[in-house]
Amino acid sequence: MKFFKKLIYSMPLSTALFLTGCGGEAPIKIGVIQIVEHESLDSAKQGFADELKNLGYENEKNVRFDFQNAGGDLSNCASIAEKFVNEKCDLILAISTPCAQAVANATKEIPVLATAITNFESTGLVKSNENPGTNVTGTSDLSPIEKTIELITKLKPGSRKIGILYSNIDASPQFQAELAEEKIKSLGLEVKMVAVSQIHEVQQAAEKLAYETDALYVPIDKITASAMPQISQIFLNHNKFVVCSESAMILKGAIAAYGMDYYELGKLTAHQAAEILKGKNTPQNMPIQRLKDTKLKFNLEIIEKLKLKIPNELKGEL
Repeated sequence: MKFFKKLIYSMPLSTALFLTGCGGEAPIKIGVIQIVEHESLDSAKQGFADELKNLGYENEKNVRFDFQNAGGDLSNCASIAEKFVNEKCDLILAISTPCAQAVANATKEIPVLATAITNFESTGLVKSNENPGTNVTGTSDLSPIEKTIELITKLKPGSRKIGILYSNIDASPQFQAELAEEKIKSLGLEVKMVAVSQIHEVQQAAEKLAYETDALYVPIDKITASAMPQISQIFLNHNKFVVCSESAMILKGAIAAYGMDYYELGKLTAHQAAEILKGKNTPQNMPIQRLKDTKLKFNLEIIEKLKLKIPNELKGEL
C-alpha cells in the first residue's frame, strides 16, 4: 500500500488524477450508451463530445468518456447501464429510447441525458416534457410531421390514401405514426398503417402498402432506416414515393424529408450537460429541448424519375 502511494505521488499530476477514480479532483466520468451504429446517432454523439470540449470538458483531460455500443441488443443496453452505475459515472448520455429506458431502470440518482428520442413523456422517462420530475432529461428529435405529410399532397395533388409503415419496437416511431395518422385524417384523406417488428417483415408490408396507397410516410428507427432502399424501390416500382422524418434517408431512397442536424442536436445536449456538471441545474427541472430549425431536402433523382415538379412554395424552403 505504501509503495502504491509513493507511485501515485511520483507520477505526473494528470496521470495520478486519472487513476484516483471519480472522487475529489479526478476527471468527470461520463458514460455514453448508443443502441447501434447509425449515421444520425453517431453524429449526435460526436456533436455532444465536440461541444463539451468547446465548453471546457475535454476527453482524457478533465473528462473521461466511456463510449459503449449495444449493437442493437436490448440485453446489452441493460448490461451497459449497470456497468455505468457500478462504476459511479457522474453523468450518463443515452442515445435512443431503448438505451434511455435501460439507464433509467438502472439508476434514479445519476443524472441522465438522452437524445434522439421523439417524445420523452410517452416513453415514461419523464413525468412531462416541460417538467421532467425524474433524473432524466435531454433533447427530442421530433420533426415537423404535419409539414412532412403535407409534402405528399403538394408533390402529388389528388392523393387519396396515404400509407404509414413503422416499427413497433419502441414508442418513438409509434408516436410519430400516430401523429401522422391524425394529420392525414385531418386532411380528409384515408390512411393505412402497418407495423413491423423484424427486418424480414418489411418487404411484404411495403408491397401491400405500395399496392393499396398513393404514397408512404415512414418514421425512422433502426429497422425502417436499414430497409429504406428496399422500401423506396418497391414504391418506385409502382410509380410512387416515400417521405420520411430524417434527411439522411434521402440518400437511401426517400423523396423528401424535413430533417434535423443530429450533430447540432448533440451540441444542444452538451449545453444541458454543462449546466448539470456545473451544478446550475438538475434533470428534474430541465425541460426537454428541441432544435428550432429543420431543413427540407429532396431526392431530385427520384423526382425526375417520377416526373414530378417541386412547387414554388417548397422551393422557397430549400
